[in-house]
Amino acid sequence: MTTETATLAATVAARSVATPAPAAAPAADPGAALLRRLGPRFAALGLAPGDAQALEREARARTVAQGQLVFTRHDMAHAVVALLQGDVALGIAPADGPFRPERLVHAPAWLDLGSAWLEGTHALDARALSAVTVAEVPLDAMLPIVERRATLVRPLMSALAREVRDLTLSTHELMHKDAPARLAAWLHQRCQPRPGWPGQCVVQLHERKRDIASQLAITPETLSRLMRSFMQQGVIEVSGYTVLVLDPPALARLACDQAVDAVGG
Repeated sequence: MTTETATLAATVAARSVATPAPAAAPAADPGAALLRRLGPRFAALGLAPGDAQALEREARARTVAQGQLVFTRHDMAHAVVALLQGDVALGIAPADGPFRPERLVHAPAWLDLGSAWLEGTHALDARALSAVTVAEVPLDAMLPIVERRATLVRPLMSALAREVRDLTLSTHELMHKDAPARLAAWLHQRCQPRPGWPGQCVVQLHERKRDIASQLAITPETLSRLMRSFMQQGVIEVSGYTVLVLDPPALARLACDQAVDAVGG
């Protein structure tokens, strides 16, 4: 090797050592990417495109890991909260015991549309049953939007009215229906047509059976016993977290039972 060649090789080697590697591209901000997708998700709540875009500009999006609390009943409600992705249980999280769910919310849905307007705390604790995405619109931003956009008033009022109706029906069932009727009504409300099987329905259970029992104010053992009873009557079949409703009219009749003397616990 000539002196000139050796010198050139040494120079190249030195440069390869001294030259720093290209800086890695900055990681994409998942929050920013999420914000760019909020408009269509708000539209999925029944809002007009213009109203959805107006909320998108003011919303703050965040993700919550499975098992974590989205908010607690002790937190001040400064914003209306929409669930855009995932499943959340609303209930009570005592300091010294397991979470007690009262109802389940599936996205897309309003998770807490009412508390912020009352300028108080959230009514219940909210726990993520899966990884979830929520969007919060601060009340001080929501007020001028509602005042400017009359088309937003009706869907918001409709959502609040549905929530009041659901809570009224839930209270009625707890007070006036026995355990079999409560379970039958719970299943009947969640029935979806079974593809390829005219006249039959299917219910997908998205929560644990003990959480369902808590919602119905019965024990898990009572829930299992009632499920077996419905199966023996030929009303349903159960396979894991799938309930096949073989006889929807019979399920509807069970749901209408108003007896309260034989409440199971």
